[in-house]
Amino acid sequence: MNKEQLKLRMMIVTALFAAIIGVLAQITIPLPLVPITGQTLAIGLAATILGARYGTLSVLLYLAIGAAGVPVFAEMKAGVSILFGPTGGYLVGFIPSAFFIGWLMEKTAFTFKIAMAANTVGMFITLAFGTAWLKLAADLSWTAAMAGGFYPFIIVGLLKAAIASYVGVLVRQRLISANLLVSVKPQITKSA
Repeated sequence: MNKEQLKLRMMIVTALFAAIIGVLAQITIPLPLVPITGQTLAIGLAATILGARYGTLSVLLYLAIGAAGVPVFAEMKAGVSILFGPTGGYLVGFIPSAFFIGWLMEKTAFTFKIAMAANTVGMFITLAFGTAWLKLAADLSWTAAMAGGFYPFIIVGLLKAAIASYVGVLVRQRLISANLLVSVKPQITKSA
């Protein structure tokens, strides 16, 4: 496969993952301030499977599509106002979260243990951005912001991190075996 074919393939896969994020965003459990959604699971999958560069690009594409007016955000919402609303911090937090997950795995290994650690930290990155933004946008105290935008998501976040880690590593291995994805992991050579 030449360089142009590889680039086209990765652009298609990146767009596919942006669509997957949009689909999983519609799986919601309503809560008073911020719903539980499938978005964070999709972010973990994208970063675990695609790595830092393409995982982050899929998140950026997803956010751009939603900001442009396509109803891909949770509960079929769209528009720039969602990015600047009370839940916008979670959406913005997906960017560093996806980058960190992919980066850590690329620097270490694409194993379940590393993926679980990376996805767990990624979950906390998203929650930190989201909670801080929620506090400011909704004019809440830190106690109220943590109670409504952080604590309720820890257990379900860990569950989604485990699912993204297990499924992501498995799918990545299969895609590489089928020559549908190229491993970005540098080869480690032993020196004498």
